[in-house]
Formats: sequence, structure tokens, C-alpha cells
Amino acid sequence: MNPADLLRLLQQPLFTLLGTPVAWAEVLGFGSGALCVWLVARQHLANWPVGIANNLLFLLLFTQAGLYADAGLQIVFIALAAYGWWTWTHGGGPGSDRLPVRRTTRTEWLALLAAGAVGTAALTLLLARATDSTVPFWDALTTVLSLAATYGQCRKLVESWWLWIAADVVYIPLYAHKELYLTSLLYAGFLTLCLAGLRNWRRDLAAGDARPALEAAA
Repeated sequence: MNPADLLRLLQQPLFTLLGTPVAWAEVLGFGSGALCVWLVARQHLANWPVGIANNLLFLLLFTQAGLYADAGLQIVFIALAAYGWWTWTHGGGPGSDRLPVRRTTRTEWLALLAAGAVGTAALTLLLARATDSTVPFWDALTTVLSLAATYGQCRKLVESWWLWIAADVVYIPLYAHKELYLTSLLYAGFLTLCLAGLRNWRRDLAAGDARPALEAAA
């Protein structure tokens, strides 16, 4: 099967949900997205290649739905996935092959907030003027939140889960509004997985904080 045939297949509806056709791309995006978040919550390295496959599927899906910022976001996600894959295996410092979970510093928070405010305003303006997007602000906001959350995920910042939770709270009604009902349901599942991920990473962070004290006592 050549790439053009594969693209047409992914665009073909597989079934109808609430009177709206659901394409193969959305179904496969549903499965790969859920698997990716589940793997991230468990700090499994396979989340990165699975995530890249998910990004490619959603790039196609969001372009068709007119969610242009979210479509472009998938390209950035692929680049961040390559970065995250590297940091998770090489970012732990000398003598370590594993990046530890840590808290976000004040400097990082200030940088993320500043970049988020500027990015949301600029992207909203761009989408409103240069595209036919009907939801420029919400598309921009979720894009910026997702980028900040993904950066935090790459660095294993425990608070990155709160950013994903905030993004999901907006994504769920946004995708339903765009009649991407299966994707809206997927993000409701993401929200549950994010809460589990937050709990798991907090547990790992607490274990890491306790380790030096135990070693000193020994």
C-alpha cells in the first residue's frame, strides 16, 4: 500500500457515533493516545515512539477538523518526543541512565507563565486573522498548555500533570463542539490517567526525597 492509499484509508469512516462518522485516524488515535498516557504515568520509555505515532494520526485528524493550532502542535510534539526520549535516557547526569522526577523551580514556572501568556495571545491573533478557525482562543490556549505540559514531561517535572489536567478540562468540550466525540471521550480518559500519573510521579518523587536521608542514616 502506497502512502496515498494509506492516507485515504485513515480518512475513511469506520462507524458512526451520535450521527457523526468516526474515521480510522480518530479510532487509532484513541488507542495510541490512551496507551501513550498510560506508559508515561508508569515512566515507561516506550511512551515516546507510541506518542509519535499518535501525533501523526492527530495531525491528519485535526487538519480535517479545522483545528489548525492543534494540528501544527503535533509537529512540535514529535520534536519534543525526540528530545524527551533522549532526556529520559541521558538526562540523569553522570553515572545515571535514568532521569529522576523533580519539582518545577520558581524560575521555570515564571518562564512557562510568560511564554504561555505571550504564546496564547499571539496564536489567538494568528488563528483569528489567518485561518477559518471558529475557536481561535481555545485552540491557542490548549496548544500552549499542551506544549508546556510536554516540556515538563520531557524533564519529568511532577507539576506537568497539572498542566495536562488543565488542558484536558478544556479539550473535552472543545472536541465535542467540533463533533470529534470519540476524541472528546479519549480526553476524558486522559484526565483520569493524568490523575493516576500525578499520583505515581508524586510517589516516586517522595521516594527520591527520602532516599538521601536513608543513605545518611545508614
